[in-house]
This record gives sequence, C-alpha cells and structure tokens, in this order.
Amino acid sequence: MKKFSFLLVFSLLLFTACKKNHVDATNTKTLQSSINDMTSSLSTIKQIKFNEALYILKTFGVEAEGDVEELKALGKLIDGKKVPEILTLADQVAQKNGIEWASTSPPSLGEMNIFGDEKAKETDPNDVRANAVNIITRPTGDDGNGAPTAIQIIPRLVDAAGNPVSFTGAGLEATLEVFSNGVKLSTAKNLMQDNNFKGFNLKFSSIPAAKVVDGKIDITVSVKTTAKTFKMSKIGLDVNPSALKVLVVPKTDSTAVTKDPNAVIDPNNPTATPTPGDPNATTTTPTTPKQPAADPKNTVSRFLSSVSSQNLKAAYDASSNPSWGSYESFSNPTSGFGSVKNVSVKNITTNATNAGGASVNATYDVTDKNGKTTSLKVTFGLKNVNGDWKISSYKINP
Repeated sequence: MKKFSFLLVFSLLLFTACKKNHVDATNTKTLQSSINDMTSSLSTIKQIKFNEALYILKTFGVEAEGDVEELKALGKLIDGKKVPEILTLADQVAQKNGIEWASTSPPSLGEMNIFGDEKAKETDPNDVRANAVNIITRPTGDDGNGAPTAIQIIPRLVDAAGNPVSFTGAGLEATLEVFSNGVKLSTAKNLMQDNNFKGFNLKFSSIPAAKVVDGKIDITVSVKTTAKTFKMSKIGLDVNPSALKVLVVPKTDSTAVTKDPNAVIDPNNPTATPTPGDPNATTTTPTTPKQPAADPKNTVSRFLSSVSSQNLKAAYDASSNPSWGSYESFSNPTSGFGSVKNVSVKNITTNATNAGGASVNATYDVTDKNGKTTSLKVTFGLKNVNGDWKISSYKINP
C-alpha cells in the first residue's frame, strides 16, 4: 500500500513537472498545449485576462490573413514567453492601436478562444442582435488652408428599423479596408466594445498619393459578432490631395567640404583653417571615390525592367533607399512593388549628375495585378555606392 501511494505521488509530481510555464510554438499542437498548461495554473479571473491578451495579440499584434496564418504569426511573436510577458506585450499592442483594454482591468471581452470558433452562449457579450452596420464619416483636421487632413469613420450596429442597438462589454472585431479604383490601400482593426465606439481615424498622410485615383477613396467596414459578420461600404469619399503621402527626393548639400583626415586642428583656435599634417609621417592617403562609368539612367532602366518581370530581388539590389525599408516591405504584394504586373517605359532621361549623385526622370505606365493601369512621371535620385549607381530616392511628380 505504501509502495502504491509513493508511485501515485511520484506520478502526480512528474505530471506537474511536465506542465509548461512558457509558450512552445514548435507547431499548433504544442502551442495550444503549452497555453493550456499556462492557463490552468492561473486563477479564474487571470485565465480570462490571459485569453483576452492572446486575442488582442492575435488580432492586432500580427500581420497575417486568415485564422491559421494569424495563429502561426502569434506563435512566432510569443514563443518562449511566460504569462507576465504576454500580458505586458498585449498592453503595449492595445495602447498602440488605441484599444481601451488593459491587463489589470476587469474582464471586458467575453470568453475569448483563439483556437476555435466561438459559439453563442447565454451570457456571451459578443452575441449582439443586430440587422446591419451603418457608417458615419466626418472630415477632421485642418491643413492650414481649411482642408481636412483625415476622415473619422464610425460604424454603428443597427436594428431592422435602422436604430442603433445597445450593448456593452463586447469584444467585436471591427475592420476597416481602404481602396481606390478597386486597389486595396490599407487595412486597420480595432475592438468595438459598445455602440459608442469611436471608430477609425484615417489620416490622409498614411495613404500613398500614387495609388489614389481621381482624388477619391472607397471604404469597407466589417463588424464581427458571434453569429454574423456585418459589412458596409462607402464609395467615392473625397480626400485632400495635398495631405496624401508623397515620397520626397532628399536634398544634397553641395557646399559640404571634405576635410583632410591628417590635418592638425589648433585647440586654441578650432575655427581656424586646419594646418596640413607632417608630410614625412607615414599616412594612408584617402582614396578618391570611384566614379561610376555607366549612365545613371541605365540603373533606373534595369530597375523598372526587374519590377516589370517581378524579379524583385534584382530591383531591390539596384536600390539603397531607406524609405523602401526591408526587402519584405519592398516586395509586399499589397502595398509594395509586388503588386505590379507590368511596367511599360515611355521615356528615361538623365537630369543631372556629379561624382556623388544623380537625378533621372522617367515616364512609364504601371499595370497592377488587378489590371488597372496608372501613368507615372517619376524623379529618381541616385547615389554613388562603390562605383555603382544605386536608387536612393523616388518622387512621383504631378
């Protein structure tokens, strides 16, 4: 009997020791298992807040399309993290996205389950009874000339008569999609906890000017309840063209003087002209930057050809432009050059050139993967990088 009791206690200790206190995102099964282990060690209230935190991170903390991809991205984000770290991360994401949620506040989002579809329960706050969603839009801000700089977009759930429905304590996923002439420009998400939801503040400065057609955008807002997802669109909303996002060619200081690294500066008169160093001293003579032999417009032509053939790695390698960010951002199929299907070049001319930089004008038509063609006049800025011209800036002209 004593032996049996010892084995039972040993088995319980072994089982407890095997329970994980951190996320294991090796695969979906280990992710769910480790999160279940972590949840089981928490009090009931903490369990609810932990599940809310996971929902916040899965919905707003990662960039992915669809539940499966969102779950994979969430796993990468929280792999190896413990409960306190996950709660802190969720606080940061909520604050960044303007979501009224905190890990220290009482439960507010109902019963969240990131691994499966929610089914309606008697007390499910997300089971909001509504017939449709309406959208209210209001121009906001002032660019100094009386024109708006943003649009406030406010969704309201309504009943069959069009009257707003009343609900509180929900965690409804609200999504805003912005389009122009059928091309998606951006997506944003937020939590709708009641029907006094402040909505989305769409800043024109976040919308690329090159992708807006005829100064108008279309929007679609969706609100996901337990039983149904409601959607509504508004077409042809005016934007302020002068407030849209435009990439500007950086200015080069042509008056900058290269100093002799061997010059001696008088500490008593630092503003005086430095005196040359000891001519007999052993020094390394600074090498003159290698002057590119090719015309800078060849680099622009090669770049556009690579974009047209979707050889985006070659196109990215022909540039050194901080505004384009990483290769993943540059090649993004929605907001980057990955959305381009074809480029038809009309004209390329070298505008100006010197030892360190050059300017090239190009006129061409861009056809995206939805079949829409846009005519562009672009000024490319280039810089000398070890004897090769690299695109360093990109400005779309009117």
